[in-house]
Amino acid sequence: MAANANEQTQEELILSFLSESGGDYTSGEALSSKLGLSRTAVWKHVEALRAKGYRIEAVSARGYRLVAVPDRLTSLEVGPLLDTRDLGRTIHHHESLPSTNEKAFRLAQDGARHGEVVVAEQQTAGKGRRGRTWVSPPGLNLYFSAILRPGLPPQRAPELTLVAAVALAESLRDAGVEAAIKWPNDVHIDGLKVAGILTELSAEPERVHFVIVGVGVNLNSQVEHFPEELRATATSLSLALGQPVHRARFAASLWTRLEEWLDLYLDTGFDAVRARWKALSSTLGQDVLVRTDRHELRGRAEDIDPSGALLVRTAEGSLERVLAGDVEQLRPRR
Repeated sequence: MAANANEQTQEELILSFLSESGGDYTSGEALSSKLGLSRTAVWKHVEALRAKGYRIEAVSARGYRLVAVPDRLTSLEVGPLLDTRDLGRTIHHHESLPSTNEKAFRLAQDGARHGEVVVAEQQTAGKGRRGRTWVSPPGLNLYFSAILRPGLPPQRAPELTLVAAVALAESLRDAGVEAAIKWPNDVHIDGLKVAGILTELSAEPERVHFVIVGVGVNLNSQVEHFPEELRATATSLSLALGQPVHRARFAASLWTRLEEWLDLYLDTGFDAVRARWKALSSTLGQDVLVRTDRHELRGRAEDIDPSGALLVRTAEGSLERVLAGDVEQLRPRR
């Protein structure tokens, strides 16, 4: 379900007008005038919104009033909250997908534009790093993949993972928690994983065709929603805050942050992203164990270099550059 269908645009406008009215009623005549529709057409759109879970009161001689909005992530819920130029302006919403990254990759191959987003209420085979599965129960969290066409050489594409991590950590902090980034692509709250990022690309040797930035954020999962083996290491924003999270509002906030950081990165380069990433990092200054496909490495995580690689100082004093791997932080940061 994409956001630019005419039927949905009319419904979005009605929701926007009703939202702006707060608790007051908006007359059918006013809606008809604003939309250029007949009163009957307005009524049909209101009925369609009600069928999708919106509670809209109608009182004779007073008009319509929006009472409650369903907790969903379609363009109808997210669109009126967005403050972006491109990101999320077209939303491909699905009740269930094996993987939002896989769907976004196919859409990008078929010509989807920069900023289009695939959102699923549930993933049945959500993709994590290194072939792992991202647990994605229905209707609780945020699972999306953004299609980006950034005009970068392929060797710079991994930097986009750090751009997304900064935007994600800042959005979680905006929501009221002390989120921190664990290299390379996880975000934690109090040492527990709350979100992950998976970046995939299609490229030629000289240029990137597109990049898919997939993000999974545990927003409303409770302890019982996590598999037994993850309950000691995972959390959600709701668990950290002690209250439910409005998913559409969080998605709109995150996409706004992501577009802001992406614009800055493309305009000025990686330096500003790198500086902010370092300020938000839980990894730097820690003793770490790094596991790669080829070996294990122990040492102190000292820095990230100008390309985003982790720099680890070993006990022997050498400085090792790590491009990819799993990082275990061996003791709390002081």
